[in-house]
Amino acid sequence: MPESIELAVLGGSGFYEMPGLRGVEERTIETPFGKPSDAIRVGDLEGRRVAFLARHGRGHRLLPSEIPQQANFWALKSLGVRQVLAVSAVGSLREEYAPGHLVAPDQLIDRTRGDRPSTFFGDGVVAHIAFAEPFCEPLREQALAAAREAGATAHDGGTYVTIEGPAFGTRGESELYRSWGASLVGMTALPEAKLAREAELCYAMLAAVTDYDAWHAAEEAVDATTVMTRLAENVEVSREAVARLAAALDDEVCDCGTALDAGLVTPPKAIPGEARERLAPILGRRLGAEGA
Repeated sequence: MPESIELAVLGGSGFYEMPGLRGVEERTIETPFGKPSDAIRVGDLEGRRVAFLARHGRGHRLLPSEIPQQANFWALKSLGVRQVLAVSAVGSLREEYAPGHLVAPDQLIDRTRGDRPSTFFGDGVVAHIAFAEPFCEPLREQALAAAREAGATAHDGGTYVTIEGPAFGTRGESELYRSWGASLVGMTALPEAKLAREAELCYAMLAAVTDYDAWHAAEEAVDATTVMTRLAENVEVSREAVARLAAALDDEVCDCGTALDAGLVTPPKAIPGEARERLAPILGRRLGAEGA
């Protein structure tokens, strides 16, 4: 049986370490989907078992489209993780979401090319998860409260547009997303949120605003130097928010942990042996419940 790890943190650009994590053990995990972005560090934070994974790898070696998201979430699930908080750098599409602020988004729009593997299923297993609400609401609310307690100016809600990257968007694209009513633009929330839901993990995000993308007439268009400089300025408050979330984390009732009850279409008894082995951490609860 896997151990119980109450929270996993996905550190984004500029967030490669989790100070305060004690008794750290590095877990190098091989998965059917390749290697995760980096070794997963597991330790104690504020009395909780917490896992930390640098999304882009230590040294920031992986483009957003190169992140092995299937391997990352398979590995987290295999370790017994139940809830995942992503910390991500984003551009703002709204005046009031200023650089240095944090946002707990509640919706997503996918503008990637469709080249990023976004499901564990196929090859003998069919599932269609419900995704109308892409973030776990109880975890999202707890993350927002933790950010405010940490002293951040933190905003409740907003639609995050996931672009392919690695180039930042054009001014025309930025204006288009604003016309849709979107609030943020970034490169990593998808397929993270979809894979988390398929793995029956709670998933929420604290988005760290670094810039106004390309739309703001009074601001320079975003570049990588600006992003990394501003991230360095607010990474400490992000870490403090994570620590406060860990200390106050509550297993509130949600549907994330049973997402496959309504999503799994292939009857468990019809799932081929190879697929059972490949998806053992993902399907373990369902296969056990069916006695298959």
